[in-house]
Amino acid sequence: MAGSANESDGWAGRGRRRRIDVRVPEPEAPRSGPAGWPLVPAMAAYAALFLLMTWPWVTGLVTIPWDAKAHFQPQIQFLAESIARGEWPWWNPFVFAGSPQVADPQSMIFSPPFLLLALLTRNPSLWAADMTVLAAMLAGGLGMIIYFWDRGWEMAGALIAALVFSFGAAMAWRMQHTGQVLSLAYLPWAMVTLERAMERRSLTWGLIAGIVGAAIVLGRDQVALLAVYLLAGRVVWLSATADRPKAFLRASLGPLFAAGLAALLLVALPVLMTVLLAADSNRPVIDFEGAGRGSLHPALLVTFVFPHLFAPAGHMADYWGPPSFAWPDTGLFIAQNVGLLYVGAIPLVLMLGAAAAGDLWRREIRFFAVAFLVMLLYALGWYTPAFRAMYLALPGVSLYRRPADAVFLIGALSSFLSGYAANRMFARPWAGTPPRAVLAVAATLAVATLAALVFAIRLGQLGRVGEPLLGGTISFAAAAAVLWWARDRMALTAGRAALGLAAATAADLAVNNGPSTSSALPTAFYDVLEPATRDPTIALLKARIVAGDTRRDRVELAGLGFHWPNASMTHRLENTLGYNPVRLALYSRATGAEDHVGLPDQRKFSKLMPSYRSLLADMLGLRFIATGAPVETMDRALRPGDLALVAETPDGHYVYENPRALPRVLFVTTAEAANFEAILTSGRWPENFDPRRSVLLEKVPTAAPQAAAGGSARILSYANSEILLEAESTGGGHVVLFDVWHPWWRAEVDGHAADLLRANVLFRAVRVPPGRHRIRMTFRPIDGVWQALRNRR
Repeated sequence: MAGSANESDGWAGRGRRRRIDVRVPEPEAPRSGPAGWPLVPAMAAYAALFLLMTWPWVTGLVTIPWDAKAHFQPQIQFLAESIARGEWPWWNPFVFAGSPQVADPQSMIFSPPFLLLALLTRNPSLWAADMTVLAAMLAGGLGMIIYFWDRGWEMAGALIAALVFSFGAAMAWRMQHTGQVLSLAYLPWAMVTLERAMERRSLTWGLIAGIVGAAIVLGRDQVALLAVYLLAGRVVWLSATADRPKAFLRASLGPLFAAGLAALLLVALPVLMTVLLAADSNRPVIDFEGAGRGSLHPALLVTFVFPHLFAPAGHMADYWGPPSFAWPDTGLFIAQNVGLLYVGAIPLVLMLGAAAAGDLWRREIRFFAVAFLVMLLYALGWYTPAFRAMYLALPGVSLYRRPADAVFLIGALSSFLSGYAANRMFARPWAGTPPRAVLAVAATLAVATLAALVFAIRLGQLGRVGEPLLGGTISFAAAAAVLWWARDRMALTAGRAALGLAAATAADLAVNNGPSTSSALPTAFYDVLEPATRDPTIALLKARIVAGDTRRDRVELAGLGFHWPNASMTHRLENTLGYNPVRLALYSRATGAEDHVGLPDQRKFSKLMPSYRSLLADMLGLRFIATGAPVETMDRALRPGDLALVAETPDGHYVYENPRALPRVLFVTTAEAANFEAILTSGRWPENFDPRRSVLLEKVPTAAPQAAAGGSARILSYANSEILLEAESTGGGHVVLFDVWHPWWRAEVDGHAADLLRANVLFRAVRVPPGRHRIRMTFRPIDGVWQALRNRR
């Protein structure tokens, strides 16, 4: 009999009894078989709590803001519209004058949830995109419950783990980073399927694990990279700590091979395309200093206890944590919501208590404790020597600029640890709370409070810390009360106690990690990203642009607000700029295009395009420029009359016209050899160069026609990844298409392969003989990858 019992001491006649303590040894390994609690009701309880936590988004009162709308929503719209039109979404003509969409890791083309959404509707609404993200978060939590079920751990731990995973730390505060949320959401299912494959020696589960792992890799972001390293570490750990490591590993080789093969088949081509894009992009690698600027400042560790200490939920001007105007000279470049680590008061108390009691160093959870510490060191970036070693040693780390993104993994690992701590508590209902556990919690709260006061005094913010400190104190007092209540009941009514703990944790996370300026804004704010918007600036541009047989007007959306640059994708406006951290290096260098142009002062020019009044702007066909400020404040080189003011719209935007914009396609009769690198470096075109009459090529074919009779060219059809042109001449020449050149484009003349030449530094040209001919240009990424691999041999 577990615990203690009252037994007779043998002197029954005297009525005396003594207390005998019976100690039952605790198993070191997890119980075999699934847990003895009802799985489906537990999942339903979690889903109901998750619904309550996310109710403001579910009802459409608010929408997930920032990158979720400014960057990802237009990508999803482009994907859905392309599918509906029967076009391949491989090339995107609506940003940066054309971009290899299929290689962009943030395009959502290879994201199963968003691909399904795009197949279901032509115009995914803001709400539909939000629900897809929330569904992924919910699915991740359900995966945690399955994992705990498989381990034979208690229901209370499963519920706590699911809630922390789906709404703790970055999953709540950074849900606007859609791709990273999805990359993390697959992790519990990868753990479930991987461990089933290895423990059951199952090829089937190995294949499933490979498919789930592939879904993570296809995210191609830093969270995906770290998740893959975590899974690889888990494989090594399970093999090394098995009772018979060599035998266990041999038995696991088949399932692991199946997993690896399935994953490789699914990810090889997309990853290769992204690697090749990165090599030709504006950021092939991130140097150590560039990466370090995205480190997690050690002061942000206090948000484990006081999430609102630095006012991260308010406007940028209110935020006073590192980095900010109030906390300068950190050298960091991260947003105010990056470093939020709060996972809930009850989960943190459970983790601290279990750590102090030594429970987090037990064999069955030790891997996750070690991984938690490693991810914390990674997130701290240049503040410890560990990240430099990882940066130098681990493949892929140098491709990413923000080690603080490991906060996603810190939240996920906190869910494993806090859930396991709850499991230990419910598995030993007779055990009291060790004094060292109470001391660990008290010491953590005291140190966090002291640190908060020191930061506030040092930065002159003492008057602002009272409310967040009081709020945190109330949260932890409530956590202590709920834990006391649960401990008093879990021996006899474990299910009720577990639900009570879960409900209290959900309420805590809903309040402290709930809607804020970081995660929720009014849906109407993003109306311009709805396909049916009535925005006057969009309406004016749509009414003015021409897309005919020679002319296809491009536009520029500059300084209109953070969510505007990619609106061109939603409304099929061919834009010379956009919003994307990864762009073709050639285009960025030629035009000055940077990540973003939401503010007027973010419009940068280049030597080759020093102004809107420039030959390159004309060749781009940049006819209409919509700005959030008078254009002369953005382009100081403009003279009166260079651009015509078309209108000042009711929303305070300015729309200008460039009357010198060239047609999209031209037929020219002469070709000149030119040093494109010299042109880019100097910003000077060859003397007397006129793109209406001549084309610049890196190498002019010997038999190229010169000064022949005239000719004409026109556009017969224009789709994302296929363009059909027609040319007619008496003496032959070159058809010049002012679309961005890329090595994955192919050309045919009358059905026969032809060379697609890089022309005028940035554009495309095809040589045609005399007569009438049809020229077809198609974007073929698979052929492009194969050719690139052959050239690298």
